[in-house]
Amino acid sequence: MVRRAALPLLALLALASAPAVARSGRGETERNRAIVTAFAHRFYDLRDVRGAFERYVAPDYIQHNPGIVDGRRAAIDALAPMFGAEGSRFEIKRIIVDGDVAVIHLHGRTGAQGNGGSVADIYRLKDGKIVEHWDVLQPIADHTVNPHPYF
Repeated sequence: MVRRAALPLLALLALASAPAVARSGRGETERNRAIVTAFAHRFYDLRDVRGAFERYVAPDYIQHNPGIVDGRRAAIDALAPMFGAEGSRFEIKRIIVDGDVAVIHLHGRTGAQGNGGSVADIYRLKDGKIVEHWDVLQPIADHTVNPHPYF
């Protein structure tokens, strides 16, 4: 029989041995899902690069794209011309959020020419702001060997 005084200790041990995902809870994931969804709408759908970054991205944002330096301002300067180009379009296929990490998978085209690419933008959030970004880019080919290669 477990003594009453031992029950809080057992609860603490159970919490400590729970997976980190379970400890972070659905609350963090749902909060970050709302932030990333709002960011995605403003950034990709409305193509309001400045508004999206000023509202949802930390000033000292860390950028892992080798062609863009760190910082919110640098991202705005690099991305606004691409998103503003005639014929640019961005179609979000899915948003996946787990704790402090989010992935936005999309079909992007930064101009009227070409097929564009399949993009996976990976974001890390902290204290309600996007603080870090990685991207994975795959050009869309004219011909493929299967009917569902990208999305």
